[in-house]
Amino acid sequence: MRGVPEPPPRRPAVSERLSDETTPGSALGDSIAQGWSDRDELPPADWGRSTSSRRTGTVWLFALLITAMAAGHAWLTDELTDQAFLAWATVFTAIAFQALPFLVFGVALSAALTAFVPASAYRRFIPQNAARAVPVAGVSGALLPGCECASVPIAGSLIKREVAPAAALTFLLAAPSINPVVMIATAVAFAGQPEMVLARFAAGLSASVVIGWIWVRFGRADWLRLPTRTHTPGASRGRIFRESMLHDIMHAGGYLVVGALAAATLNVMVPRSWLLTVADAPVVSVLVLAVLAILLSICSEADAFVAVSLTDFSPTAKLAFMVIGPIVDLKLIAMQAGVFGWRFVARFAPLCLAVGLACTFLIGGLLL
Repeated sequence: MRGVPEPPPRRPAVSERLSDETTPGSALGDSIAQGWSDRDELPPADWGRSTSSRRTGTVWLFALLITAMAAGHAWLTDELTDQAFLAWATVFTAIAFQALPFLVFGVALSAALTAFVPASAYRRFIPQNAARAVPVAGVSGALLPGCECASVPIAGSLIKREVAPAAALTFLLAAPSINPVVMIATAVAFAGQPEMVLARFAAGLSASVVIGWIWVRFGRADWLRLPTRTHTPGASRGRIFRESMLHDIMHAGGYLVVGALAAATLNVMVPRSWLLTVADAPVVSVLVLAVLAILLSICSEADAFVAVSLTDFSPTAKLAFMVIGPIVDLKLIAMQAGVFGWRFVARFAPLCLAVGLACTFLIGGLLL
């Protein structure tokens, strides 16, 4: 009728709308989740996370650090003149600055090998027979520099490409123990002592090969967990190089500082009578420095400079410090557990320690 307004269209009920949106056989949750199919994940990744940048906190921490250093310099300058502290600072500075160039060069070269040399290239030179592949892998480790931080992922990559596990593990041990950078650093640290360089090469290579042969005979495949990816998939070679370089320099540099601090403290704070008591015992001194190498976890490019500073210990004890550190220490145990699993570490670390000590005593008795 004219003049009578038309009633507004009836709004369908919620149940009617849901029944229209759903199709026969579909669940109610499917209709509620419509519109989320174009998202990467449900809920969004940023839900429940703070939107503030971490850079602000980093700036404040850096400012607090600088303030603390300035305050400490103002308050303690007159107190830090004791002869013991000056000797400690001198030893620490000498160890750190002598080792730093070799550390940087070794890490850079190791990162370049990781980024630009495919793991398949190693496989071409390694025999399929595991027993024959072990010494070849040991010699390859001696020719291709790589610190502990790089040797573990490289060994994992070799195993993933069907290289014999014993050969990959031999390379893992030999590369950081006797590579050219380590040998040059050892020659510089022990200037005028070529027998120490030869002894380190012989003991490191022997330990790596013997451990590899033992793994060929007694190792089991289920002790090894398949290594996971170590770099961003599809990353460019330049990015892999930068990631490897930053990772290794941060880890190895930190352990170098810790090792230099410990060596300087050992030389200054520990009474000489204690060191002489331990150092005079042929077997005990070797075991003590072997345990010290495990605890300090110094990068192999720098451990010779720490070893040479332990002047009260015998050459064989110093050799043990340089042989044991690159094949079994806290850093390596953690990295190997992350790549291969704890079942592997529980068997491999004691094997490395026992064989490393045996080779140290044998080579040290023959050459030193």
